[in-house]
Amino acid sequence: MYRGFNVTIDSFTRQPGRNEEYYQLGNDVFNKDKRFIKGALEEMILKDGTLDGTKLQEQWFPLVEADLFISHSHKNEETAIILAGYLLKNFGIRSFIDSTVWSYSNDLLKQLDNEYCRNKGENTYNYQKRNFSTSHVYLMLSGALSKMIDNTECVFFLNTPDSIKPDKIIDSTLSPWIYSEILATQFIRKRAPSVHPARKHRLVKGYSQGGQILNESKLAVTYEVEMSHLTSISFDIFKTWLNKSSKEEYKLDALYKMYPLEKEPINS
Repeated sequence: MYRGFNVTIDSFTRQPGRNEEYYQLGNDVFNKDKRFIKGALEEMILKDGTLDGTKLQEQWFPLVEADLFISHSHKNEETAIILAGYLLKNFGIRSFIDSTVWSYSNDLLKQLDNEYCRNKGENTYNYQKRNFSTSHVYLMLSGALSKMIDNTECVFFLNTPDSIKPDKIIDSTLSPWIYSEILATQFIRKRAPSVHPARKHRLVKGYSQGGQILNESKLAVTYEVEMSHLTSISFDIFKTWLNKSSKEEYKLDALYKMYPLEKEPINS
């Protein structure tokens, strides 16, 4: 990761034009590289009878190559997909939408719970066993998202009332995944854009389009989030960047030049 931006573009999807085309493009591109699950759990059991957690994580939450990581509330997934399609079509910027991997976690949880957490002779699950399986899967998911943030050179956090509670003096969120991702951007190593993988390999790939990770629930936990390290950009600034980017080979460089760092990270 090189830079992170706190992006307010609520009106982006309300702009007249080709949003339907961009949404379709976003879906099509993501689906081309859809990661179908190839191995059964039985193939991941080690000789001592335990599951191979490393293999599970690699297979269910693989890293993909992208320029931009888009963090968003699940209610703003449509905006994220339209934005990804727009940036790809017009500027060649390849985005990774965090909900890409969300759908896998519930599928993996269900498979693990059916295999290891069912009460014998009943159609119910053991509470303690299911807590244990859930902790493993969510830690895998959190690790995969952090690796993707590290692997991409830029992070866009879509700041909307669905992601950040607007009635608070201190910014806060009800999403544990938004909290985790913003926290990760504080501590993940900062590297110059030139050393990021996507700049070295310019082949366009697709990214899977995922679903929601959380079902509707009465439980609500509020997390305070520190976003002072993220550069805030409005929709007007966003449009200015898009106009200026035509002069740059790598379009994100125009955004970096608009908001230069006081001290650049090392090229390693």
